[in-house]
Amino acid sequence: MPKVDNHQFGVIGAGVMGQAVIRGLMRQQLVTVNNVWAAAKTEASCEKVRLELGIPCYTSYRDVVADVDVLLLCVKPNGIHSVLEKLKTYPLSPKTLIISIVAGATIEQMESTLGTKNPVIRAMTNTPCLVGQGMTAVCPGTHAKPEHLALAQKIFETVGVCMQLDEVHFDAVTGLSGSGPAYMYLIMEALADGGVRVGLPREAALQIVAQTLLGSATMVQQSGRHPASLRDDVTTPAGCTIGALLVMEDGKIRSTLARAVEEATLIAGELGKPKGKTKP
Repeated sequence: MPKVDNHQFGVIGAGVMGQAVIRGLMRQQLVTVNNVWAAAKTEASCEKVRLELGIPCYTSYRDVVADVDVLLLCVKPNGIHSVLEKLKTYPLSPKTLIISIVAGATIEQMESTLGTKNPVIRAMTNTPCLVGQGMTAVCPGTHAKPEHLALAQKIFETVGVCMQLDEVHFDAVTGLSGSGPAYMYLIMEALADGGVRVGLPREAALQIVAQTLLGSATMVQQSGRHPASLRDDVTTPAGCTIGALLVMEDGKIRSTLARAVEEATLIAGELGKPKGKTKP
């Protein structure tokens, strides 16, 4: 595996996800305040980053971009085109590895806008990176070599699990994993409401739901068994579980969740386009 701590890092877009990756690298002691900087839109945002992370933060990165080995792009989808347009006029080293976590921004779009032969890695991650439990998929661009991909994987493994997937799957990853935490939170809220409905204090209901969801996910990961098989373990004949499951099926929960992922995937395909219109 390639070393990370001898690289100079730049993070453009020091929001929630940008800071999450920086914190992950610091937590694993793979970077220090001496070899990473960030960029944000406003001086107020930069000051907050400086205070919380102790790293340099700039509103303009023209003068520092030439020294970076790895440049992480964490901006909003509607901002990626302008960032790339800036970078191609800045003194960017052709050896700098560019890693983008921007939803909808394809490798072809990024490479053509840059007009350089910089190695590019496309990544899609999610907000559980904040607690070291993120799910990230990565895909190499035209000029990326195996060592670049390995470096990207090592970076994202500091904030959770990382896998390589072909780019054709990235809209689906965005719809399933990138948006996925929001689905889980809605489900958790609804189940906690159910607990309150039958008499549990809300705080206790939410704690029970969160631990049950965490335990169930861990069983899927560690047992290697299909969720349907694990569900059968809980579903005894004429019991309360089968009754509850039938109510869920009456509400079409299975198709509703699947359709939600489908809709998010379709919208993800429209994100990041320079002049394209996205669905509301």
